Amino acid sequence: MKLHALFTTILSSLVYLVNAQTVYSIDASTIPEKPRYEHLKLGGAGPDGQSISVNNHYVELNGKPWIPITAEFHYCRYPQRYWDESLKKIKTGGINIIATYVFWNIHEQHEGKFDWSGDNDLRKFVELCAKNDLKVIVRIGPFAHGEIRNGGLPDWLLAKPLNIRSNDPLYLSYVEKFYDQIGEQIHGLYFKDGGNIVGIQIENEYQHSASPWSLTYPGQPHDFTADERDQALTQEGVGVSRLNNPYAKLGNDHMKILKQLAVKAGMVTPLYTATGWGNAAIVPNESIPVTAAYAYPFWTPKKDISPFFLFKDMHKSPDYAPVRYKPEDYPVFPAELGSGIMTVYTRRPLVVHKSFDAMINRCLGSGANGIGYYMYHGGSTPHKGAYFFSDEAYGLPKISYDFQAPIGEFGQVREGYQRLKLLHYFLNDFGDKLAPMKTILPANAVSLIPENVTDLRYAVRSDGKSGFLFVNNFQDDTLMTVKKNLRFSIKTSNGQINLPETGSFELAQDENVIFPFNLNIEGINLQYATAQLLTKGGSKNPYYVFFAPKGIRPEFLFSGSGYSIKRINAVNIKNSGQGKLVACLANRSEFSLVKGNKEIKVLVLNKEEALKAYQVTIKGERKLVLSDGLVIAEEDKLTLLSNASTTVSFEVFPKLSSNPYASNGKLSPSTSNKSFSAYSISFPSVTYPVQMTTFGQKKFEIKLPDLTVGINDIFLNIDYTGDTAMGFMDNELVTDEFFKGTVWNIGLKKFLTNTPSRDMVFYFRPIYKGASYLKDLDPATVPNFGDSKSLLKINNVKFVPEYKTIIKF
Repeated sequence: MKLHALFTTILSSLVYLVNAQTVYSIDASTIPEKPRYEHLKLGGAGPDGQSISVNNHYVELNGKPWIPITAEFHYCRYPQRYWDESLKKIKTGGINIIATYVFWNIHEQHEGKFDWSGDNDLRKFVELCAKNDLKVIVRIGPFAHGEIRNGGLPDWLLAKPLNIRSNDPLYLSYVEKFYDQIGEQIHGLYFKDGGNIVGIQIENEYQHSASPWSLTYPGQPHDFTADERDQALTQEGVGVSRLNNPYAKLGNDHMKILKQLAVKAGMVTPLYTATGWGNAAIVPNESIPVTAAYAYPFWTPKKDISPFFLFKDMHKSPDYAPVRYKPEDYPVFPAELGSGIMTVYTRRPLVVHKSFDAMINRCLGSGANGIGYYMYHGGSTPHKGAYFFSDEAYGLPKISYDFQAPIGEFGQVREGYQRLKLLHYFLNDFGDKLAPMKTILPANAVSLIPENVTDLRYAVRSDGKSGFLFVNNFQDDTLMTVKKNLRFSIKTSNGQINLPETGSFELAQDENVIFPFNLNIEGINLQYATAQLLTKGGSKNPYYVFFAPKGIRPEFLFSGSGYSIKRINAVNIKNSGQGKLVACLANRSEFSLVKGNKEIKVLVLNKEEALKAYQVTIKGERKLVLSDGLVIAEEDKLTLLSNASTTVSFEVFPKLSSNPYASNGKLSPSTSNKSFSAYSISFPSVTYPVQMTTFGQKKFEIKLPDLTVGINDIFLNIDYTGDTAMGFMDNELVTDEFFKGTVWNIGLKKFLTNTPSRDMVFYFRPIYKGASYLKDLDPATVPNFGDSKSLLKINNVKFVPEYKTIIKF
């Protein structure tokens, strides 16, 4: 018996050691310093009483901390007739600002002949942004980059007796004419006029990077679009620059002159921005230096594990440091976060969309008080006559500027869009609480390296009493370990918080979370939640929505008194040592907090369901729609799109008081719980047979179908193995793609509504053994060449309809 007891004790000890919690302690009790305003010459007011101000920590909108969420979308790379639809998609995704380049060479291809018509109509684009309640930052160059020919500089500028991107008087005179043209186009649309243009970006990556002139010769080293004095410092793409710049003062002076020219042209806005990474020049104290983070660059020679998923204090150490400015004097605003990347002929990085929200988690936890995406919406680079406007010298596709973005070249909504909107909704509803909070890092944060996939990555942002815990378990180009038995001990000025109170949780590979602590919910203190805030709504009947990734059982600990908790669905409520503990028991749980005569509903989803969630407004009230289709929100109605499937469902929370109706398809009520209104829609099935004629192995012609009623778009999916692919209509190249091991997905409506032609010819080049880009592809998609030196195979071609209906309430 004694031997058996000893064995049992040893076994119990081993089990305890295996399952032992790791408690991560962090002190979040320090009160942040007061923000400083006086040194920054930024901000402004509108005639309607609105105001924007800037301090060294954050931006304020109407006196309230505000986190700008900026989406890059190039109007000239997308058909004007579909701008409004795309802007509505962007707005539904939680974006509040559009950033867009004004490419000089697109508008003045020939000297003195400016084109602001059609897809170049900047004014109409800005006005449509305003219609969709989107503010705008106009990136006026004159140099842009943007993978456009010469970085946006016109070809004819190379022929002029001047030094580009310098204080050369002749160069500045041409810039002034360009700025004057922009000023005329957007006159009266500025924030000061009651308009929606809140910012102007001056230049781009000045004294840091450039593009090659496209007037070059095969095999010739790149001839960069930079002043001769800056050539030695100029690099390809975004990166770290540690070289001493003897012309830094001249660079800052040039930026000041450009701003003066912009102001002279009427471009007066509360915000001016400048790319500040890698020692680039800014306008000191007169522009916000924005930062960048590209985890999958095409300009490096091979894959590299990036530092952009490690927490740091970005207010002290920006990404791509060293920088030319004092970081503590400005808010942290990463404006070019690599939500996607372009491919070039020799490099074809594949972007993992789970990296998108992981990077935002890391940036917010590291102190960012603004986020921006390059690109958020892809497009197609225009072809205007004599040459293609893509950066051919870098070997980019001649037309496609898809960027693997959250919204693709043809308006396709991808996984990254769904993941990012979860964070955007949170920032729009709770950003005023987050922005004043400072970043606190654990002791090991400074020693962590990207290759370390085992140690936990976390940070806290806090005002001393309350805050948010950020945990990230994603790293590009490698795989993190599952983080098990996690528990946190957070010191606040209101006492210690154990998160969770008892037990632990685990975080799966590639996942990330943001947990609140000491959050005030309508006067009730949420000591912590092992669930992430999504949104809130309901002015008369308030509600809060949370979600948690797979593997985390959400629980909520409420402290204090004077309230009660009511069970609605799949929760267990009990008293604990610290207060009242609510444990969620299902993928969708619900309870309410009752204080006096006010009842606050709390809905808790799993992340899979949260990814299907959309904010909408119906009869003046914020609602949440859950759908397996794509929802595009408008006031009192929504557009519902279904790719391929003839049935689509949606649920509305809180419950509707009357039934909606659909413009297309049969709408039927579905069963749901008492808090939701649930419906399904059935569309009449539409099929489009493929009529294809082949011309040898490399070329075939396809007869395109007509758009029918109830169809928003038709996608042509070509599954192939090859090198490059081109599509022609009316004898012109209209679309192209570099093989990445994925299906080529072409939206056809832009072609079907623009020409009576119904024939599209495709031309493919074979993939070659030993191609430089094979190292970028998923190994499963790299073909087995056998004894052949090259290979070309068309695996499948099909049309996929996108069904559409408008739901009115």
